[in-house]
Amino acid sequence: MAVDHRIVHAGGGGHGKIRLRPGPAAGHRDRVLIRRETGRDADVIRAVTTAAFAAGRPPGQIPNEAGLIDDLRAGPAWLPALSLVAVTPAGEVIGHVLGTRGHVGQDPVVAIGPLAVRPDRQRRGVGSALMHAVLGAADALGEPLAALLGDPAYYRRFGFELSAIYRITPPKPDWQPHFQVRTLTRDHPRLHGMFTYPEPFDRT
Repeated sequence: MAVDHRIVHAGGGGHGKIRLRPGPAAGHRDRVLIRRETGRDADVIRAVTTAAFAAGRPPGQIPNEAGLIDDLRAGPAWLPALSLVAVTPAGEVIGHVLGTRGHVGQDPVVAIGPLAVRPDRQRRGVGSALMHAVLGAADALGEPLAALLGDPAYYRRFGFELSAIYRITPPKPDWQPHFQVRTLTRDHPRLHGMFTYPEPFDRT
């Protein structure tokens, strides 16, 4: 079981000694390491993405999201620092999230997705860990904004809001109820207009 080490003061005589006290486990139910994709991860990322998006599809049909990652990896929108995998303590890749180069008008921003977790590891905090990690990495790179298409009830916990609040429109008007953005540290107030995904998204 994971241990949350809390700092408490102990001892008398005004010395203010500090010791660590174990507390209740907190955070994610699965212990995972988030790291950048390496050259050896492409096949397992494809397999994880295929499994994650296979629900509701005919047996044997490969989801578009799996091929999309390969197409993005081969193109100019690829941002290596924003292709992250979730790995178990044993080194097994069980999740992946991708950030690539999108634009609001002519300004570069980050397009988030796909986000995939292997079905047997879903609902254990792995997806949340990946999302926090990719947003932190994008922020550290000085990106001004991240955008995605998804369920607002889920992504609200990561600070996403409907894009209309920022006068940013999705490439397809009917996406508006699900198209969301999150500003990062280097917020740029003049960013407004049409959001554009990298070209491979047009083929999905």
